[in-house]
Amino acid sequence: MRSTVVTFPQGQVSGRSEIVGSVPAGVRHGLVTASTPFHPLDHTWPDQPADRGTIGGLPVVDCVTGAVSAEGEVFLDEDIPVRRGTDGWQWLVVHVTEAPIEVGTEVDLEVDAAHRRALSAGHTGCHLAALALNAALAGHWRKEARLDALGNPDFDQSAIIASRIIPNGSVDEYRLGKSLRKKGFSAEGLDLDEVARRADDTLKEWIGADAPVWIDVPDQGLTARRTWHCALPEGEVSIPCGGTHVKRTSRLGAASVTLTLSPDGSALTMRTTVAPAG
Repeated sequence: MRSTVVTFPQGQVSGRSEIVGSVPAGVRHGLVTASTPFHPLDHTWPDQPADRGTIGGLPVVDCVTGAVSAEGEVFLDEDIPVRRGTDGWQWLVVHVTEAPIEVGTEVDLEVDAAHRRALSAGHTGCHLAALALNAALAGHWRKEARLDALGNPDFDQSAIIASRIIPNGSVDEYRLGKSLRKKGFSAEGLDLDEVARRADDTLKEWIGADAPVWIDVPDQGLTARRTWHCALPEGEVSIPCGGTHVKRTSRLGAASVTLTLSPDGSALTMRTTVAPAG
């Protein structure tokens, strides 16, 4: 099987393609098409959940990343033993269904568009919130640090340990341990309510600016190194990203963050919520 051609980076939610393979997915069936609009769960950085929808009229109960070795062995999701995009491997979108469809069949693929929109809004909100958090925490750095695209110390990339996109929101977890302190970040006097207020004010400004958002897509392969861009008032920003997004910041409607510390103070959680209009 050749690597799957994907159309979700362009915002597609429907398509028609031939089933080119079927692989075991536990007790279910993993259907592979030549091309697909479905966004699968990424096995390397599983932040955005898989799309929902149908293939050939069958419900897609899961959608995962698959990889085929040079010897033809197929691995799915967490069982993939190599890094994303490793040379010599083919990379697949695997649509998991309860029933089989014969290889060679032409099928319609339909993504749940409302669910996709909610995840796209959550993912764009996640990136903007990370940048807003960087700005709000800039005064807590005691040493020179790596900077984000807006020139603020990049707390997000220096401390993040997990990120999860949810419909119309996201949950990001950050480590506030010894390694971050060595990099120069100080949590002394950290007022989470004030930090959240500053981040919310920034998000309100960026959403009101109706800034364009787009994805740079070098090719149609699943593992292509895609990049998220947003032309904010302060300047254009870019972040490597394999997910889906809204096309303008105004589509988020409104956004807010809440910040909580773990009981021992070693971790910070940011929950971002957006409220798209209509």
